[in-house]
Amino acid sequence: MDIKDLKVLIKMITETDITEFEMDNSDEKVIIRRGQKTEYVTVAAPATQVFAAPQQQAPVAVATPAVATLAGAPVETGETVNSPIVGTFYRAPAPDAAPYVEVGKVVEKGQVLCIVEAMKLMNEIEAEYRCKIVKIVKENAQPVEFGDALFVVEKI
Repeated sequence: MDIKDLKVLIKMITETDITEFEMDNSDEKVIIRRGQKTEYVTVAAPATQVFAAPQQQAPVAVATPAVATLAGAPVETGETVNSPIVGTFYRAPAPDAAPYVEVGKVVEKGQVLCIVEAMKLMNEIEAEYRCKIVKIVKENAQPVEFGDALFVVEKI
C-alpha cells in the first residue's frame, strides 16, 4: 500500500463513525484505531512507513495522544493539546520575544501556550489544566490544520 492509498484510507475513516479498521494481506498489515483511547496507526510492511491518523477534537481540546509506532519504537506518553483552527503556529508573542513555554516547564490552567494566527487574528491557545510540557510538536511559524497536535503534556 503506498502513501497516497494510506492517506485516502485514513481520510475515509476519520469522516465516519468507525472506531477501528484492520486490513491484513500477505505483505502488510494496517490497523487504525480512534476514539477516546490512544490512537494508533501501525504499518508493518517490507518498506518502513509510519503515519498518524488525524484527530477530530473539539476546539482547544486536550485529548489522548495520537501516536504512530512500529514494534520496538519508543511511545510518547501524555496527552496532546490540539489546534482548534487552521492557521500558523507561533511559540512567542513577537519574533524577538521569549517563547510562551519550553519543554519541561509547568504551566497553570489558563496560561497561554502559543498563538495560532488565522486571517490576521492572533488566537491564544491556553492550557485547560495544570500540566508539564513534555514535547513541542510543531516548529515556530509552521502551518497547522484543525486538530493537529501542538504540544504533548502531562497532567499534574
